[in-house]
Amino acid sequence: MTRECAPPTPGSGAPLSGSVLAEAAVVFVVVLSIHAAVWDRYSWCAVALAVQAFYVQYKWDRLLQQGSAVFQFRMSANSGLLPASVVMPLLGLVMKERCQAAGNPYFERFGIVVAATGMAVALFSSVLALGITRPVPTNTCVISGLAGGVIIYIMKHSLSVGEVIEVLEALLIFVYLNMILLYLLPRCFTPGEALLVLGGISFMLNQLIKRSLTVVESQGDPLDFFLLVVVVGMVLMGIFFSTLFVFMDSGTWASSIFFHLMTCVLGLGVVLPWLHRLIRRNPLLWLFQFLFQTETRVYLLAYWCLLATVACLVVLYQNAKRSSSESKKHQAPTITRKYFHFIVVATYIPGIILDRPLLYVAATVCLAVFIFLEYVRYFRIKPLGHTLRSLLSLFLDERDSGPLILTHIYLLLGMSLPIWLVPRPCTQKGSLGGARALVPYAGVLAVGVGDTVASIFGSTMGEIRWPGTKKTFEGTMTSIFAQIISVALILIFDSGVDLNYSYAWILGSISTVSLLEAYTTQIDNLLLPLYLLILLMA
Repeated sequence: MTRECAPPTPGSGAPLSGSVLAEAAVVFVVVLSIHAAVWDRYSWCAVALAVQAFYVQYKWDRLLQQGSAVFQFRMSANSGLLPASVVMPLLGLVMKERCQAAGNPYFERFGIVVAATGMAVALFSSVLALGITRPVPTNTCVISGLAGGVIIYIMKHSLSVGEVIEVLEALLIFVYLNMILLYLLPRCFTPGEALLVLGGISFMLNQLIKRSLTVVESQGDPLDFFLLVVVVGMVLMGIFFSTLFVFMDSGTWASSIFFHLMTCVLGLGVVLPWLHRLIRRNPLLWLFQFLFQTETRVYLLAYWCLLATVACLVVLYQNAKRSSSESKKHQAPTITRKYFHFIVVATYIPGIILDRPLLYVAATVCLAVFIFLEYVRYFRIKPLGHTLRSLLSLFLDERDSGPLILTHIYLLLGMSLPIWLVPRPCTQKGSLGGARALVPYAGVLAVGVGDTVASIFGSTMGEIRWPGTKKTFEGTMTSIFAQIISVALILIFDSGVDLNYSYAWILGSISTVSLLEAYTTQIDNLLLPLYLLILLMA
């Protein structure tokens, strides 16, 4: 159509949405804040990457509107390329800065590799979008080419040969995962969410392969190996069964028995031996000893089991209400879905205060259970497959437009990522100070408190809407206030937190992330904790 061939603004293939521009403005505030805090050649790369992602994002938006994208993406959101592109680079930069200040050169280099890998996968996604856009966007191609040239030049003179190979390996894995998972799972991700999720999985898989080939006695922390092996093992298991059930019906008893048998074979024959090679001890014996090492851990595990039971009862009660409802399309209201946010907050806060390593392992095990149950539901594996489909369908929203139900997994990830990503080797010489002391609480503040309060108060009492969105001014303001109150309570109950008068930065970080929550159409359970973590670490 002529309207498509003559875009209304230079370098853009679709009308500029006010909400998208506001989201981009918030992201640029974060990028420039990190640039001011770090202020080196790598931070200049992050700024260049954000500029080119801002231009390319509209190409993805036009492709999604026209249905011309290579894969089927989630349609109820924009492309989200800008907010997703800068997450890994910014995370790597603040990790590098923090480990450099702690005098840890190994993890300083690790942070640089994280940043370089994030920039590589973001540039690849941008090139993919520009390559299939018709007509070719000349201005955007020039800007992306200049930004990519600057990034490649600086990284070329900053990375060793081994680190360059490591980045290229992660990029290659990312390319293959994109082709496999986006084909198998249509409409489950936006381009930005795919970049963020698959980029993280690619980096973890590459790290696991690297450490498996270079493992030596007592190298690394068993907790880190446990997380890597569990996540990669569950992803590979999903790819295996997705490929297998293309050729056979997964809903029969024969297929279900085969599924459970192969799960045992993969778990006992691949995952456990792999973990045994890395930690140099029996994984099951190590896990048992770790979980029941102290009396505090026994009490925490019992408390968490009680909360898990409460969550299951909420699901069963809501489904009983649906059965008695006259409407067959009865869905759980927003407030009901936020019950789970409160339950997760009640789970994580005692774990962070009393025993962070136990929370680290428990969250990893819970993630594996969630993913396994989603496989059972998706493939209709007997005897629980159909039951899970019926129970979880009550809690679906517009973000679950694909074949997978991922919102509960994203909630777990958002709460757990600050625990998993804190570079503990950089902090062994002393306790965290300033705003960084709140890093483990980033998920609790951004998702457990902020997003929950904004949703409840915005939907019940909000009247003034942010331009171009359904979010309300009242919801955002109460979200910021609730997070400030939560920080005060953390100071009271966690004696290890010392903010060192960094209140202005904390308030600015919370306010910025709350504004991002108001304008973004991406999965906020995943995006918001990462942005708050980055700002607090800086």
